[in-house]
Amino acid sequence: MLNRRSLDPEQRTLYGANLQPPAGYVFDAAIATTFSLDFETALAVPVSLALFAAENRDDILTHPLALLEGAERIAGRLLVFTDAGHIQAHARPHSRLCSLLERIIVEVAAPNNGAFHPKMWALRFKPVRADEPVRLRLLVLSRNLTRDRSWDIALTLDGVVAKRPQALNRPLVEFMRRLPDLATAGLPDGARALAEEFAEDVRRTDWSLPDPFEDISFAVNGLGGKPWRPDPCVRLGVISPFCDDKALSMLADLAGANRPILIGRSDELALMPATTLDRFSRVAVLDEMAATEDGEEMEPTALQGLHAKAYIAERGWDTAITVGSGNATQPAFLSGSNVEIFATLTGKRSRVGSVEEILGEKGFGRLTRPFVLDELAAIDVARRAAEARLDAARRELCRCGLKLRCERELSVDGGQTLWRMWLTPPAALSLTGVRALRIWPITRGEGHAHDALEGLRLGQPVDLGAMPLLDLIRFLACHVSDQDSDLSLLFSTGLLLEGLPSERHAAILRWVIDSKDAFFRYLRLLLSELGDPFAAALAAQNGSGTGAWRMGDDDAPLLEEMVRAFCRGGDQLRAIERLITRLEATEAGETDPVPPEFRALWETFRISLEAWESARGG
Repeated sequence: MLNRRSLDPEQRTLYGANLQPPAGYVFDAAIATTFSLDFETALAVPVSLALFAAENRDDILTHPLALLEGAERIAGRLLVFTDAGHIQAHARPHSRLCSLLERIIVEVAAPNNGAFHPKMWALRFKPVRADEPVRLRLLVLSRNLTRDRSWDIALTLDGVVAKRPQALNRPLVEFMRRLPDLATAGLPDGARALAEEFAEDVRRTDWSLPDPFEDISFAVNGLGGKPWRPDPCVRLGVISPFCDDKALSMLADLAGANRPILIGRSDELALMPATTLDRFSRVAVLDEMAATEDGEEMEPTALQGLHAKAYIAERGWDTAITVGSGNATQPAFLSGSNVEIFATLTGKRSRVGSVEEILGEKGFGRLTRPFVLDELAAIDVARRAAEARLDAARRELCRCGLKLRCERELSVDGGQTLWRMWLTPPAALSLTGVRALRIWPITRGEGHAHDALEGLRLGQPVDLGAMPLLDLIRFLACHVSDQDSDLSLLFSTGLLLEGLPSERHAAILRWVIDSKDAFFRYLRLLLSELGDPFAAALAAQNGSGTGAWRMGDDDAPLLEEMVRAFCRGGDQLRAIERLITRLEATEAGETDPVPPEFRALWETFRISLEAWESARGG
């Protein structure tokens, strides 16, 4: 986190903490961009934004009622744009609640055939008091929306939406306006309007800069025009996990006679010519002991190591620190094929620090060790070629215009209604270098995979099987195997889904609220006020549901909370009415989770609510 002790590894912040509203404010809407994401982390975000903060993602995932209500509350008010084909998948079935993400996740493609690589959040908070201004928070990150434990950098800016446009925000404004046009498989309802709203708000936001910085500027590469790169300087420090020869040479030229400092990753630096690395005064990598906390055990699949990107430049009396998504590579800085975002903070060197102070032994450098040129085995050229073939196949699958179609199956002897899903290509696909391609809806798991390679190469629809309504989803898992090696690639992508029955969402609701206890706990979530995280967290816990519509012996009766909701204007009661209507549409064999006594009570509230609305309208 950037502050007075710039890039000091002791100054840490949690991702979720940056999403919480300032005092006196509540969450209103947000737009995020990321290169990659995983479904579980994405599912936890709406709960963190709209209900309550948890210490870690797994705490949230244990509360399906909270996941459901979090998604309901932020419906139409959260968009996450991610690079097409870089949603993580696994072989086991994903939660059916992932269907809630269909209105949130938007896959996009960089317009110049590169990667969509920016990591950014723009959050809007509305005041509790009407006389306070609307506030925006901007996060410029190097971290993706995944369960990643790497070393990253985050810049957090808070600002007030003012009346006058701020010229320095122009790159951010154009970036947000372009996002909907990059979508590969359609947009959720209202997505374009929300992006335009944020663009207009950002245009007029006056940011508060963190001490000791005095100036800020923004840049976005990959959307046209000359790509941004760091300006010439007296001294330069580079933190970049990925790099290539041309970009490193360009950066070394910027510092003139003073050779820069470079901190990278061993496997990437091993690919660089020795003559290029010799142009840097110090080449270092993250020390293995710094990759985890003391005594911390990491999951085998959890990413760790260096993922931060930063460029520290000394110019005259000033030090400028640029953070964001761009690695020291040709697509990020030279060709402009990647979409990248950067923020540059500038302040007096006497206060911000010099390159050596920031990256030296008293700063971030104490987490590093010198890179040894021959410390890794020779690069496997064949493996690199196989990875390139798999990535080309992923791009073809995600950008060719594949569509899904579902059709209702005839039920036999009054059994469960099934829906058959078809994958339809727009034309024959080449899928060069692919030995096998297996595809399945993420809610089904690899046990329901279907071979799709032959059908797609012939341009014919692929039958993905028949499934219950609850399993219908537009996200597919794709397992691609390379033709000339044992390498394979597993990822997920979302496609346009035609024929999706309108009752699918209500079926998900009934699947989660499957008992009287679940019904009462969900009622408590509905009745918890926005901005009251304690009440929401309490309602998400398991409870007995006994008594006069109570969750536990020490909880206030729901009747009193419903009366208070009526006095506040009735919005929460309208949500209860929608809930009960959805729960009424039960299929054969399903039990009604709404107790008859509550239905009788609710009828009284419903009549009163209708009378109040009628009187107000008259």
